[in-house]
Amino acid sequence: MRLTLIHPCIGRRKDQPYIRLWQMEPLPPAAIAGLTPAGVEIKFYDDRMERIPYDEPTDLVGISVETYTAKRAYQIASEYRKRGVPVVMGGFHATLCPEEVSQYADSVVVGEAETLWETVLKDVERKTLKPYYRADSRPSLARMKPQRLIYKGKNYLPIGLVEAGRGCHFVCDFCAVQTVFGHTQTRRPADDIFTELEQLREKPLIFFVDDNITSNMAQAKEFFKELKKLKIRWVSQASINAAHDEEFLHLIKESGCQGVLIGFESLNPDNLKKMNKGFNTMQGGYEKALANLRKYNIRLYITFVFGYDEDTEASFKQTVDFALHHKFYIAAFNHLTPFPGTPLYKRLEQDGRLLFDKWWLDDRYSYNMIPFQPAHMTPERLQRGCVDARAEFYNWSNIWNRSMDSVNRSSALMWWQFYGINAMFRREVRQRDYYPLGDESFSGTLLKVRERGEPIHW
Repeated sequence: MRLTLIHPCIGRRKDQPYIRLWQMEPLPPAAIAGLTPAGVEIKFYDDRMERIPYDEPTDLVGISVETYTAKRAYQIASEYRKRGVPVVMGGFHATLCPEEVSQYADSVVVGEAETLWETVLKDVERKTLKPYYRADSRPSLARMKPQRLIYKGKNYLPIGLVEAGRGCHFVCDFCAVQTVFGHTQTRRPADDIFTELEQLREKPLIFFVDDNITSNMAQAKEFFKELKKLKIRWVSQASINAAHDEEFLHLIKESGCQGVLIGFESLNPDNLKKMNKGFNTMQGGYEKALANLRKYNIRLYITFVFGYDEDTEASFKQTVDFALHHKFYIAAFNHLTPFPGTPLYKRLEQDGRLLFDKWWLDDRYSYNMIPFQPAHMTPERLQRGCVDARAEFYNWSNIWNRSMDSVNRSSALMWWQFYGINAMFRREVRQRDYYPLGDESFSGTLLKVRERGEPIHW
């Protein structure tokens, strides 16, 4: 049996290279390859950096779909299905919108694939592929062993991506993670993670892609005690509650933590309450948390989001001034995005504030556009405010001033990388604005395929 795995890009501008910051190793296809039994011939194509050979013989195509990549994934699937090749789709968007995805795929994997994938492959061989495969409960991650050989020959950023845990126990209003995983977290066996890390020794930095490394604090502490022995450098994503546990901060620093991404989201307490992130301001709030993180020399990637109902024109400057004052290693200033299935999306839909029906498929929508009506400004002003905030934070003067911070330069390696990373963010401040979703050369293809309702010939 021949299996082709595809990682779709968000979109593509004609004759322009793909955005470099978006070219990290993709874990989903490696995880699926690791679940695939021996004897299946696997080909992998990354749509972000290579052309897909649609006419190459294959028995099945597997595509993992996120909301931002859905349009492009459907374009790719349509090309294969026109050639009579069956397509299976899974991933976040397939779980959030299975009926929509089923219009463009022969089969949809809803939920996590660990207990479903071998059944899918057997059904393909028997030509009894079902329209849906649904996970009844959260599976163990003990079988997850990513097959990284599929990355060979591809020029990814020099960061090794590793998943130690999946999901998050918080119920943030805007977050699709809690919708997909039901605000729970599962963790891989520690020995499996350590074995994987030993195989990634050549990577200068490891990124634990966990949605929240602090979601199970007791297990996390035991893990980082053992991780110290490997002497690796790593970064990850955490919630702010970690900053108030000094034992945890000591353990992650000792285990090689170079920095963490924390979603501050807003400086406005009323916004945080609406997000279900009131915990951000507990135990002394941001100032106390930042003082603790600075004490342990932990570099920070802080994310902010604009567009909640208490945001005004003044919110942009206030937030950038705060980020510059604290000299964050890097920061993101993003607009609020209503993802399907989230409480936020449902509320905006009920209030009649969505500006597109399925913004991720609408030909009028492009990256960085605002798909809803903000409360106190126009969508265009919200979009421009986010871009201007990035431009201010990443101007050369502010990059230099932040580089002189004692935490940012406490490691020679991370100080050297500071300039390269910040220069990359600076270069892409406006590069993402109006970036197309899907390949522009495929314009109209999805609608035509859907309207024709062409049968798929096996």
